[in-house]
Amino acid sequence: MLSAVTTVDMLSMLTLGLLGTGHCIGMCGPLVFALPGQTGRFSAHIYYHLGRLITYVALGGLLGGIGAGLSAVAGQPASSAVSWLPLAQVALSILSAALLLLLGLARLGIVREPEWLLFIDPTKLPGHSRWGAGASRRKAPASFFITGMVLGFLPCGLSYAAFIRALPSGGLTEGMLLVLIFGLGTVPGLLLVGTGASHLFRRYRRQSDLASGMVMIGMGAWLAVRALSAVRL
Repeated sequence: MLSAVTTVDMLSMLTLGLLGTGHCIGMCGPLVFALPGQTGRFSAHIYYHLGRLITYVALGGLLGGIGAGLSAVAGQPASSAVSWLPLAQVALSILSAALLLLLGLARLGIVREPEWLLFIDPTKLPGHSRWGAGASRRKAPASFFITGMVLGFLPCGLSYAAFIRALPSGGLTEGMLLVLIFGLGTVPGLLLVGTGASHLFRRYRRQSDLASGMVMIGMGAWLAVRALSAVRL
């Protein structure tokens, strides 16, 4: 059934998170360095990323639930032993596949980034310096946890791709699982911010973007093939 989360789906999300390391360091690295990085404590990073992952998972579950709700509205015919896929879910899958392909092509530089997907430079956010100084001064786990939750809403092409894939996942739990796997894939690289390894990832950021773009295109194609196969049932 199309809504089932397959091993390919999970591996794709994990790969997207891992290959997006160069992009993550370029976009979110300054924030990670300015907030938990200034404390010199590894635990501060853990609380920060835990908060960020919770926001990701919540959004993934919300979108997965919305997608499942739209499919339920379409209704399931009970005329035979064959489980027919609701048309609404097929439409969601095709739409999600198209958006993933668009994001992938934009990552490859083939098409322009849509204006509604333009990235925000975290270092230019209002109050950025104040957040960093306040969190570093308090050094309380809760401050880094809450900061991670808030900054988990920052627009990012990679996270958008994960959220879009969660939409036709089949339900709240499925959406949460897929986005959690993606989020975990982004953590190792961001934990290396401030070390010599981060310079290596920055150096190969373009290659990282190309690889993640290919993964997005692959995810979109895989989702489209599954949706079209369901239509032919």
